[in-house]
Amino acid sequence: MSDEMVLMNGEELSGEQAEFGRMLDQSKDATNVPKTGDTVIGTVLSASKAEVRLDISGMFIGVVRARELYGEAAEYANLKPGDEVEATVIEEENENGEIELSFRFAGQEKAWQGLKNAFENRAVIKVKIMDANRGGLLANYAQISGFLPVSQLAPDNYPRVAGGDKIKILEKLKSFVGAEFEVKVMNFDEKGEKIIFSEKDAWNERQKDVIAKYQIGTRVSGKITAVTDFGVFVSFGDNLEGLIHISELAWQRIDDPSELFKVGQAIEAEVINVDGAKIFLSAKKLMKDPWDGVEEKYKVGQLVKVTVLKVNPFGLFVKLDDDIHGLAHISQLGLAAGKKIDEVYQPGKVAELEIISIEPKEHRLGLASVKDSNDGADKEEKKEEENEEKEEKEEKAEEVKSERTEKKTEKKTKTAKPKPKKKE
Repeated sequence: MSDEMVLMNGEELSGEQAEFGRMLDQSKDATNVPKTGDTVIGTVLSASKAEVRLDISGMFIGVVRARELYGEAAEYANLKPGDEVEATVIEEENENGEIELSFRFAGQEKAWQGLKNAFENRAVIKVKIMDANRGGLLANYAQISGFLPVSQLAPDNYPRVAGGDKIKILEKLKSFVGAEFEVKVMNFDEKGEKIIFSEKDAWNERQKDVIAKYQIGTRVSGKITAVTDFGVFVSFGDNLEGLIHISELAWQRIDDPSELFKVGQAIEAEVINVDGAKIFLSAKKLMKDPWDGVEEKYKVGQLVKVTVLKVNPFGLFVKLDDDIHGLAHISQLGLAAGKKIDEVYQPGKVAELEIISIEPKEHRLGLASVKDSNDGADKEEKKEEENEEKEEKEEKAEEVKSERTEKKTEKKTKTAKPKPKKKE
């Protein structure tokens, strides 16, 4: 056997073969063989729905199969030969002598890092709505689940349901399943795996420059998008929405906005407050105040026929005309002892009352029953008479006291004896 012949696995090898073996061994020693849990970068050799094969450092073949394939992220969903991609080693050698890899673990690590960056930088990200419950939406960022509360939905998606019907609200929320929302990360807890998203914050970010155009006093035209117990929502301008509170809908009292306003109805209003992304509007600001000059129409002491609008334990809300409403407090209604207010007055009925006070600036008008008003006047008159009688009695008592004092003084003067003179 020549010096160039060596043994390998019990077989004789030529000098060239031996040299190649030594180079291969050195190459393996110099190469860090991927271990379980390592993240590696590979070049796609082939990709299908069943598996993806990767070339790793020109030395190893890796394969990603079945559940370890991850297709939700664009990075893994549309792979083609030549693409570079990260994967996690889950088995150092499978039955075919290849490295078993996973996109799922590598993708999850990237997703958590992406969420952390979004939270720290207040960046806008996209999430996919997976399910809904009464509290809000279950949303996924890549493989990571988070929660989007109802209160954090953007105005366009907030479920405004008349009467707050919980079943209809849930139906509205479930209609978002499968949709993608732009959100910000409100709460980030990787250890507890608790993520809270906010679509409203992302919406505010997009709309802040637009909202800045609307100052207090700006007049807007729009359409009603929702009618609630507490007011109406109005869409206007560049995809903005504002609230007209029930107290700002009209000068007169409104108990149920749905009786006067409908979804889709055109309406004009004035901006009265801007709080972040919340815009508050007033419709009555653009209407003439019916209380201006009300003293020319109604006078204190005037008897008026009114329509009872509402009966409360503390009194009556009544309508004098379409614009002017007033209050008759229960203490001014002259109810007999044991008589209940709703036994005497009912909504929709007409009653005759007397105006006892008018306050135009406060938009208040007080009324009383005619009987109670007269009783009040009689009581005042009787009180004045009693006061006069009291004053007369006090004056007479003072005169008697004065006369007695004078008589006592006079008597003392008459009975007093002269002092004897001193002898010299």
